[in-house]
Amino acid sequence: MTNLRLTGPSTPTSTRKSRIGLNLAGGGPLGGMYEIGALCALKESLDGIDFNELDVYVGVSVGSLVAASLANGISPESLYRIMIGHRAAEFAFQPETFLRPAFREYSLRARSVPKLVMEAFMTFLANPGNISLKGAFATLGRAIPTGVFDGDQIAYMLEQVFNAVGRSNDFRDLNHKLYVIATDLDSGRSVKFGAKGRDHVPISRAVEASCALPGLYPPVEIDGEFFVDGALIKTLHASVSLDEGADFVLCLNPIVPYDAKLFPKIGVVQHEKLKNGGLPVVLSQTFRAIIHSRMKVGLSKYSAQYKNADVVLFEPSHADAEMFFANVFSYAERNKIAEHAYQRTRQELLSRADELQPIFAKHGITMRMDVLRDRERHLAAGVKEALREEDEKRNKSPLQRLDDTLADLERWVKTESGNQKRAA
Repeated sequence: MTNLRLTGPSTPTSTRKSRIGLNLAGGGPLGGMYEIGALCALKESLDGIDFNELDVYVGVSVGSLVAASLANGISPESLYRIMIGHRAAEFAFQPETFLRPAFREYSLRARSVPKLVMEAFMTFLANPGNISLKGAFATLGRAIPTGVFDGDQIAYMLEQVFNAVGRSNDFRDLNHKLYVIATDLDSGRSVKFGAKGRDHVPISRAVEASCALPGLYPPVEIDGEFFVDGALIKTLHASVSLDEGADFVLCLNPIVPYDAKLFPKIGVVQHEKLKNGGLPVVLSQTFRAIIHSRMKVGLSKYSAQYKNADVVLFEPSHADAEMFFANVFSYAERNKIAEHAYQRTRQELLSRADELQPIFAKHGITMRMDVLRDRERHLAAGVKEALREEDEKRNKSPLQRLDDTLADLERWVKTESGNQKRAA
């Protein structure tokens, strides 16, 4: 099941409207699909929160792609259709776009080989007693490509999407704060694209940098500096939203270490000892454990540093075999993973309703128990319903839209009034 962690008080501190932040972690293509599925579940299950109208968005790695899309007005349901390649989506997503070989990187490294060979010989001849021929030729390691796939394709695709009418590829033109986190390769420090001094960088380019997982994608050059995946330092960076004054921060993290002792058998395959799964499984568990432990340390500090804020985290269970054993860089299972996240998130909301309702209510959010109790709901049907409502809303007259706004305002006033009464 999805886990939740909470910091901050559960009683109202002000009658003003809460500032809400959304932080999305990385996790490869399937991690992004998990976040989209979870967001669809949250959107249909919660009233009082609009995922395209939040105060601050923070994305790391593939989470930056999702966050930037939301900040640009693309709904979770539209993003779902785009990413699964639905024929009704606004453009046709092609998974192979992200798997295009980095030919330019290959060519650059290949052209460097003659020069490196000559340098190796000269080094050996100049120091015959101090260095072996094998040691001299170690310089050829610089000819190995720094990435397999071409990350420029990510930036190109997003550039087309964000430059559409009503959207922007410029951080400064957005109505809401958006921060894309990457890692400066030469210093090892985190960088916030979208912050002052870094907000001139195109959003599409910043997302490419944040998604540049070392070994898979070459480092991304921006203003003469090179950047790689933002998850190398921290996976959520929830403090970015909190420093922006967010009272309530919703976090999604699709990558957790697997506990084989909780769920040792999957079909006919035994995974009680993960080493039996070979090197890919061992590396996956190691990577997940490292980034998850860092995230836990960060979250544990927020209750003391940000005493008036609430942080809620959704993530898969440590017994979620379906997420752990799925290939996070595969696109074939993206629909299945999105549905899995959708159902898991709904289950968690329902099972933790007694705990979550007062927390959500504090920030003007109510849970739709009728939706959560409907066991027949599935992601595809929910997406279809939500997109139909979006179309109807766009086609409403100004007077009808005003009526809807007033109704929303009335619901918010009633919620705040109830909060004040409970506090008294």
